[in-house]
Amino acid sequence: MAQDSELAGRVLVVDDERNIRRALRMLLEGEGVDVEEAETAEAALDRLRRAPPIETILMDVRLPGMDGITAMQKLAAKDGTLPCPVIMISGHASLEEAVRATHLGSFDFFEKPLDRARVLVSVRNALRQYAAEQELARLRAQVRRALVGESPALRALLDQISKVGPTKARVLITGESGSGKELVARAIHESSQRCDGPFVKVNCAAIPAHLIESELFGHEKGAFTGATAPKQGLFEVADGGTLLLDEVGDMAPEAQAKVLRVLQSGEILRVGGRKPRQVDVRVLAATHRDLKALVGEGAFREDLYFRLAVVPIEVPPLRARREDIPILVRHFIDQVCFDNGFAPKEIADEALEALVSHDWPGNVRELRNVVERMVILSDERIEVGDVPPEVRGEGAGDVAFARGADWSASELPLREARDRAERAIILDRLERFDWNVSRTAESLGVERSHLHKKMRTLGIQRRQA
Repeated sequence: MAQDSELAGRVLVVDDERNIRRALRMLLEGEGVDVEEAETAEAALDRLRRAPPIETILMDVRLPGMDGITAMQKLAAKDGTLPCPVIMISGHASLEEAVRATHLGSFDFFEKPLDRARVLVSVRNALRQYAAEQELARLRAQVRRALVGESPALRALLDQISKVGPTKARVLITGESGSGKELVARAIHESSQRCDGPFVKVNCAAIPAHLIESELFGHEKGAFTGATAPKQGLFEVADGGTLLLDEVGDMAPEAQAKVLRVLQSGEILRVGGRKPRQVDVRVLAATHRDLKALVGEGAFREDLYFRLAVVPIEVPPLRARREDIPILVRHFIDQVCFDNGFAPKEIADEALEALVSHDWPGNVRELRNVVERMVILSDERIEVGDVPPEVRGEGAGDVAFARGADWSASELPLREARDRAERAIILDRLERFDWNVSRTAESLGVERSHLHKKMRTLGIQRRQA
């Protein structure tokens, strides 16, 4: 039996006519669908309370006992939404019934006798919609889980998100590297009226200055050497949704001017193009740098700063909400165990205390990486010995420098102290530029080849990010 993977799913057919149920079962199972049957609406509602979930329902309007319209009302009673797409069918359809079904959110409405081709198209589209909604729900839950905690600092942040999310305001998200700025941006998007539209992120620090205009605004064929075909820019890709300008403080001056024009006019012009294109995009910006200071230095446009910072939100560093660390640690342990097929693991109190006491200069990102390492390298239970030495406060010279330690009090030989300092600076800058060596070298004022050589000398590899 040939199966169409696009039509895979679980469908419930609700009809009191055995021949109709049989015909729909044969049609859909022939295309790879799992089909279940119910003769009454009461039986259908009972089935929907049990696993596995039904992904699409085909239901007759006129049934013995409860009719199909009443069944739809009961399905939507909890929060006004249906648990899955519902396709209504009727042998004696009236305009009033069709209108009522539509108002209740029915996906489609068929009259008997059924058209086989139309049934297949409608069921395929319904199953696709169900899959897309489940994926969206999964992503939203992922965002919510990553922003969980009980600290006053986090509660204040979530309160800001809940207020600004439903608006059209532009938001400037600031905070240290790894503190969760992108998660905040996603949460704002998910709580907005654009939540069903795309969420597009661009790292302004990771794109070379000569390419960022093409990335943001697109280009026409022949606009420059190598432009063999027209290309959409990220503003166009994000049309109807949200665009996050991550590390906006590192955006090239030329691109800053063009972004400002887009924010003012709502139009973009592709590189090499002549006709402006209208876009409807909510722009969010994020940076770990002090944009006000950059404005004062002339490195960032003041007019663009005020356009972006309509509502400023600062993400607190992890050390400012230590009471959230145990919650995050247990969440990451469960996540890593699930992703790797491990049995659930517990963590000793002493190990958890060591994690809570650490200052986490890399914030939530660093915590997540450390927990993953501990889960993978530990036995059935994570003990304090599984906590990396630098987190326990042993051998933390590089981290100490990154925190601004007093090196005048250090007893290290000059060469070792210098190597540790250089290593800490390079690691911090690489992290800032998402390990883009060219941008890192430019920011450090050295040649790319020299930075590669220095990284080899100091033993810096990407896995240490």
